[in-house]
Amino acid sequence: MPSSAVYSGKESFFGDRELTEVTFAKGVTRIGEEAFRRCSSLAAITIPDGVTTIGVNAFSGCSSLTAITIPDGVTMIGDSAFRGCSSLAASTIPDTVATIDDYAFYGCSSLKAIIIPDGVTIIGNGTFRGCSSLTAITIPDGVTTIGGSAFEGCSSLAAVTIPDSVTTIVFYAFDGCSSLADITIPDGVTTISNGTFQGCSSLPAITIPDSVTMIGSWAFCGCSSLAAITIPDSVTTIGLHAFDGCTALTRLYLSPDVFIGEDCFTNCTPLISAAADQNMPTVEALLHSRWHAIRERVTVLSCLKALFSTQKKRKRQDGGEAQTLGVTAVRKRLPKVMWRVILEFL
Repeated sequence: MPSSAVYSGKESFFGDRELTEVTFAKGVTRIGEEAFRRCSSLAAITIPDGVTTIGVNAFSGCSSLTAITIPDGVTMIGDSAFRGCSSLAASTIPDTVATIDDYAFYGCSSLKAIIIPDGVTIIGNGTFRGCSSLTAITIPDGVTTIGGSAFEGCSSLAAVTIPDSVTTIVFYAFDGCSSLADITIPDGVTTISNGTFQGCSSLPAITIPDSVTMIGSWAFCGCSSLAAITIPDSVTTIGLHAFDGCTALTRLYLSPDVFIGEDCFTNCTPLISAAADQNMPTVEALLHSRWHAIRERVTVLSCLKALFSTQKKRKRQDGGEAQTLGVTAVRKRLPKVMWRVILEFL
């Protein structure tokens, strides 16, 4: 196959690994589905004026593509259009674009920066998933929905500003954004979906607005730098494993009426060690039916030992002299005794 070709809008060069250069015939208005998919030697391309649509998988798998010029006039970037363009370092999306479909830039692991135009209202599912070099993103006013896994695996993304126009953040939107240290959830959001911030291990704090009524399963799982969180009274449900692995979490504020899912606070050992804090009114709910998952941990037992440093006394059943209750005995009777001590401290 030749290394150069002319595209008139009808051809498909799917899988042409020798193609390095493309020119466009006059009158092309659309780049069709899979037109240049897996053209792995194609390094650069300029889309001509007059094109309005970049079709599904149009440049998917063009792993050598380092630069692309998208002209004014393009209104739609199709599903997976640049998926797997692992050498693409930068791209400018013109203001005329109103739709960026699902997975459009999925796996563009060299992409460091991109500007989303003001006309976009939805960031689709997986749009920037796996863009591991992306350090910053500006989400414009007017966006109402951030799709599922939209920024999943963007491990270099350090800060995100979400505008007040956003009302929906779908599951796993920021999952695995391990460098994310600053993000604001706008007041219009009502649900923090499953896995939204899972694995955001650099996130030290987050404010949950009063509009939120539900925190989904695994929502903050693995947020190992999260030290304190206030959950507003508007929240009625917290899903299973929601804060699992938040190993720095020591302070929690939430309504005593909230429903807490199974294993919600598994591996939150410092939080358990702070169980006697009077500002934690829902310690009972925190530990209820979940204490079995952590009671054997050495760190928790050390905490219990400190709590029992005064060596509570109990009377033998025969009415004899009172004797101290040692740590070994405490461990054997852990659930019952733990409840008693917590209630004393509250």
